[in-house]
Amino acid sequence: MSDIKIFENKKVRSQYDADKGMWYFSIVDVVGVLTEQPTLDRARNYWKVLKSRLIKEGNETVTNCNQLKLEAEDGKLRLTDVGNVEDIFRLIQSIPSPKAEPFKQWLAKVGYERLQEMNDPSQSIDRARENWRKLGRSEKWIQQRMTGQETRNKLTDYWQESGVKKGDEFAALTNIIHQEWTGLTVKEHKDLKG
Repeated sequence: MSDIKIFENKKVRSQYDADKGMWYFSIVDVVGVLTEQPTLDRARNYWKVLKSRLIKEGNETVTNCNQLKLEAEDGKLRLTDVGNVEDIFRLIQSIPSPKAEPFKQWLAKVGYERLQEMNDPSQSIDRARENWRKLGRSEKWIQQRMTGQETRNKLTDYWQESGVKKGDEFAALTNIIHQEWTGLTVKEHKDLKG
């Protein structure tokens, strides 16, 4: 489950691995928050230099670093360096930052919220609404997004019950629906939106 978490109004891309029961966070996003970089490119450069230094030191954070496909600024899924909570705590120790302690507390809160959501899944919906508000989305946009997601879930459940396999078959059906709705394929629409 891919997600965007908000720390002090800054996005931190994350993904929850239900099988392992752990969160993974975009290292570039974490570096950007801790070093207060104005752009994602600057955060990437900082991470590149830091990563090189940590490799030379034999730091395990880089060795343990995984890559997952997370949504990039252009809306496409791109391989991104990620770390679990333990890796992120190690990384925090390598970056002198006044944001370090608040970020540690925020990570603990994210874990606690996940436990709450597992006990009461409706809380994740409430949290999603709140995060969209923090990102400046209107109530109308939020409601449309929630309704659209519910409709999408019903449709994909129906497809699965009818024997449609996830992956390419889902993508093909989605593309047909999208083309009927907009007159454009999903790719053409994304290209148009930039």
